[in-house]
Amino acid sequence: MNSTRRNFIKTTALATAAFGAFPTILSAGSANEKIVVGLIGCNGMGFSDLAAFLKQPNVECAAICDVDRNVLEKRASEVEKIQGKKPILYNDFRELLDNRDIDAVINGTPDHWHALVGIYAMQAGKDLYTEKPLANSIQECNLMVAAQKRYSKVVQVGQWQRSDPHWKAAVEYLHAGNIGRIRSVRAWSYVGWKSSIPVLPDSEVPAGVNYNFWLGPAPKRAFNQNRFHFTFRWYWDYAGGLLADWGVHLLDYALFGMNQYVPKSVMATGGKYAFPDDAMETPDTCMAVYDFGDFGVLWDHTIGIYGANYGNRGHGVAFVGEWGTLVVDRNGWEVLPETTSTSAKKDFAGMPLQKGTGQGLDLHVANFLDCIKNRNKPNCDIEIGAHIARISHLGNISYRLGRKVFWDPIKQEFINDANANEMVKAHYRSPWELPKV
Repeated sequence: MNSTRRNFIKTTALATAAFGAFPTILSAGSANEKIVVGLIGCNGMGFSDLAAFLKQPNVECAAICDVDRNVLEKRASEVEKIQGKKPILYNDFRELLDNRDIDAVINGTPDHWHALVGIYAMQAGKDLYTEKPLANSIQECNLMVAAQKRYSKVVQVGQWQRSDPHWKAAVEYLHAGNIGRIRSVRAWSYVGWKSSIPVLPDSEVPAGVNYNFWLGPAPKRAFNQNRFHFTFRWYWDYAGGLLADWGVHLLDYALFGMNQYVPKSVMATGGKYAFPDDAMETPDTCMAVYDFGDFGVLWDHTIGIYGANYGNRGHGVAFVGEWGTLVVDRNGWEVLPETTSTSAKKDFAGMPLQKGTGQGLDLHVANFLDCIKNRNKPNCDIEIGAHIARISHLGNISYRLGRKVFWDPIKQEFINDANANEMVKAHYRSPWELPKV
């Protein structure tokens, strides 16, 4: 693989331009041509994405693919109810990619499959809507960006805040200097609904599941229900825990709001503080500090509580300025004024809650469909998705090493840190290997 060593810093420049440009979201039905999609990975968010596609005019789902036949049959029935036509069913995603009737692929697979499915889809001539994070390693992120450049496909990453108008409005308010100089940014996800995952013994593979294919490039191991379907995200073999799951959504806007993208250093700490004896590998509690020189970004997550942050917001981004703090989450944004501090601005009233539309995913899908037709860059293109996935991986690498790390964006490697640089790479189980781009 060509490591594209300049990619991280180049991404920074491109991201700066891309983050400032939000194309007008047009109706996907503005042209009469039909867009035919295929879904790979039908459980969870993959099917939520497909449902959003099928709300749009002139969209048809021709095929769906999953390694779990039970999920596949269930979703096929649901698709038939929505569109009046049953999709073709595949167990091997490569067969779906060979279907020439399909214009675009929705990639709803677990994180450890994102790069392989995404690159193969582009090589097969398909435009791509892929779930976040873009990939499960920095090396895979770089390769996916290289693939998009080579094959010139439209790629939208599922960080749908990028198409939700109130997030854009909050950033415009910040960029106008309305809260003064910002010294601290806090992004958090407190998952109060989630409880402990009890330790379970390994077991037989459920009927209808091609488990070896589900593992794919991940290490071979016995089947365990905790590592399958939704809870795969708590295991390093397949994902990066909350920092990679919610982190890419919220850290994206933390950096967007500050218009700076490459930290000087990262230090993450945490552990299994909530449920020390349960089955999760990834930390249930973690704090990562990204130092940009003149301000810092704090990522903070925990499980089992909501934290009562800024009016009981379980997730969000807070920009702490001299005159006030702007807080934004999926419900809306507001500005809480400083009143008694030494930096307080007289008569600064802040901003009452500006509510969101609640239509972020639908708008994101509509933007992608428009871009398929006009070949414009989508709201969350592959450069944006790759950059913020790298940022999340930097935090996870620091956490796993238990120390501060320093990243060289030009060389695409950590500075004088062989152990950290080994964690940049994707380690695939044979016969799977990184595609050649």
